[in-house]
Amino acid sequence: MNSIYSKTFEELAKASNAPLMAVENENDLYWEMALSLYQEVKQNNAAGKKTVCIMPVGPVFQYRRFIRLLEIESLSLENLSIFFMDEYLENGTDHWISDDSPLSFHGFIKRELLDPMPSRFGLRKENIHFPDPSDPGLYDKMISDIGGIDLCHAGVGITGHLAFNEPISNSEISCDEFTQLGTRILDLTPQTITINSNTALRGAWEEIPKRAITIGFKQIFEARKLNVYMNREWQSCVLRKALLLDPTPEFPVTLLRNRNNVSFTVTPVVARQPEFALK
Repeated sequence: MNSIYSKTFEELAKASNAPLMAVENENDLYWEMALSLYQEVKQNNAAGKKTVCIMPVGPVFQYRRFIRLLEIESLSLENLSIFFMDEYLENGTDHWISDDSPLSFHGFIKRELLDPMPSRFGLRKENIHFPDPSDPGLYDKMISDIGGIDLCHAGVGITGHLAFNEPISNSEISCDEFTQLGTRILDLTPQTITINSNTALRGAWEEIPKRAITIGFKQIFEARKLNVYMNREWQSCVLRKALLLDPTPEFPVTLLRNRNNVSFTVTPVVARQPEFALK
């Protein structure tokens, strides 16, 4: 068994180059995500600046809490632009899955952020973006033209991916080359398909689309601030790989160790040392 899995949370925090925090429960993690976005907008509004973010759909449930914070202390969202990370594609096509699918990311954001957002906060729907599979490179140009990303939130997949930037063998690509990958369409790994089916479809892996469009690793890597969040039990091992493995495109989250302004926030089940046993 790999010895990195024996590391306690305290040992991880000591070894980590990035701030590492464990919240008390999963709800607290969603509030941390909501507060991070709220504070970024508040700070930039006070400085007369726009706020440009990359946001995930998973972890989920932070967006209603973001709206609640706005209701407690109002902020203008007129200068907020959000670039969402990715979307599944219909099998055999280069088109998004339907927004009425339970797997649709843009459908979820419509229901969880856009529809319940009171108009008085000024969020512009034209400032809410998803990558277009008909022109993936346009996403990168839009981000470049707007001046880059102030804040990126990210979860981590079982393969170490951020967004759907799946691993690539280090015999095929260097670490530096991986960090320059742009928005693109790609095939999902069997591991991602399987774990996502467990999370969303109670194990119906055959219903998970096999392809997706993802924002580039470059756009995530170059964000001026990057906050990583983990809340799944299986991410206990992912966290230890992320912080202790040498940087490698074979587990992409490890590449974050090459840059500053990264933080990790996890739930107790992720912080806890993995227990291996038949169940």
